[in-house]
Amino acid sequence: MILRKSILFVLQLILITSVCSQTKEDALRDAKITSKATLKEDYKTVLKHTLPKIVELMGGKDTALNTIESTFNKMKSEGFVFEKADILNVSEIIKEQNQFRCVIEGYNQMKMSGQRIGSKSYLLGIYDEKEKIWYFLEAKQLKNKAMLNQILPSFKTSLDIPESEMKYIPNDN
Repeated sequence: MILRKSILFVLQLILITSVCSQTKEDALRDAKITSKATLKEDYKTVLKHTLPKIVELMGGKDTALNTIESTFNKMKSEGFVFEKADILNVSEIIKEQNQFRCVIEGYNQMKMSGQRIGSKSYLLGIYDEKEKIWYFLEAKQLKNKAMLNQILPSFKTSLDIPESEMKYIPNDN
């Protein structure tokens, strides 16, 4: 009887661990897909992984897509170039407020007006169990209380979400 309970406990532990590790792998995969899509200017894929409430607040998929495309086209016409969009790390997955969540650490490098800028930033990842997809939002948006109340009312987290960092990178002349 004790042996049977021990085996059952170990099997449950393995199942929980494999589900969480698979979910972490999925978070990393979806974050990398979104990051690569940004570089390729594939904004449909970027929107696919954007928290649906944000897309809704932007006026729906079509309006959001048009807004993003026109914004990036305007920036490109002013000399903006996205050079890198890398995913550096995915935190442990936690379940809180009935959501699986994690923090994604990313590094972006861009060039604008002859200046190269490096930026370490963070995304909050939220897993949709029904759709089997990770959605993301810029973690810095969590500090905007008015927006936060619209997209994630009553949001609380125990995740450690660092501040974004930005620095100028000397040009290689």
